[in-house]
Amino acid sequence: MLKFGLILPSYRAGASTESIDASSETVARLGWDSVFTTDHVLVEPSDRSQDYFNIYDALVTVAHVAAKQPSLRVGISVVVVPMRNALVLAKELATLDALSGGRLIVGVGVGWNATEFEYMGVGDRFTSRGAYLEESVQIWRHLWRGEQGPFHGRFHSFEEIRFGPLPEQGENLPIWFGGRDERALARAGRLGQGYHSSASGPASYEPRVPVIRAAAAEAGRPEPTFSARFRVAFGEHDTQFYMLTGQPDAMIEELRQFESIGVSHVAVDFAETDPERCRDLIEQFDREVVSAFR
Repeated sequence: MLKFGLILPSYRAGASTESIDASSETVARLGWDSVFTTDHVLVEPSDRSQDYFNIYDALVTVAHVAAKQPSLRVGISVVVVPMRNALVLAKELATLDALSGGRLIVGVGVGWNATEFEYMGVGDRFTSRGAYLEESVQIWRHLWRGEQGPFHGRFHSFEEIRFGPLPEQGENLPIWFGGRDERALARAGRLGQGYHSSASGPASYEPRVPVIRAAAAEAGRPEPTFSARFRVAFGEHDTQFYMLTGQPDAMIEELRQFESIGVSHVAVDFAETDPERCRDLIEQFDREVVSAFR
C-alpha cells in the first residue's frame, strides 16, 4: 500500500509556526504516515535559493512536530550532512529518535550549493562531500549500535568512547539517501535503508530502481524503501521540473505508475504557507486522491 507523507510548510516566504502546526495536525487527523522538514541554513540571494530565504531549522522543527503529533513518523528531506559536524549530528539524530519513541527517518544528501558550504565555514569540503557523507553514516551506525571502540577514517578519528542515549531504532534508524547521479544511486543501495528522490516522475525514476537494487544486492543489504518527493498542484501547470498535476483521476493514475515501479512512499509538497489554505489543500488531496489508496 502506498504511504503518504507531507513536506511541511517550514520554508518559503510566509512559513510560520501556525502553518507547520496546521499542516501536521491535519495529516495526523487524516491518518497519513509522515511529515518531513527541508534543510538549508544560510543561502545567497539568488533565484535558485529564493525558497530558502525563510526556513525553519530542520532538526528543531522535527522535534517540535514529533512532540505535538505522536502518531506521525517524522523526517528530514534531506539534511545536508557535509555542511555539518557528523558527530554532533549523530547525537542530535539519536536524541530525536529516542525522544520520539523511534519515529525518525533521516533523509541525507550531499548538497548542491557551494556558496552555502563556504558560508558555513566548510567550503573545502564541497569537492569531497560524497566521501564525507559515507563516512558520517559509518560513524553513526558505529555509535548507534553501542560500539565503544575506536574509529579511524579520512575525516574523523577517535579512540574508546561512550555515547548515549542510543536511538530507539538502534543502528537500523532509517537512513534514506537522496540524489540522482550514478554515485548517489549506488550509495543509496550500498548504505541506505531507503532512496528518496526529488522532483522526479515515474519515467525518470524507473531506471534508477535496478541500479539501487543491484548495489544493495552486491553489498548484501536488503532492498531499500523507494520514496519520491514532489510538488502537487490541482489543474494544469507548465513547469520546468516534475510536478504531480492535473485532475484527481490523472494524479491517481500517475501515483499508480510510481507504485508499479516499486515506490511505496511519497512525500508531497503543496508549496503553500497560509495555514487555512494548507489545511484545505491537504484535505482536498486526501479526499480526492489519497482515498483511492486506502
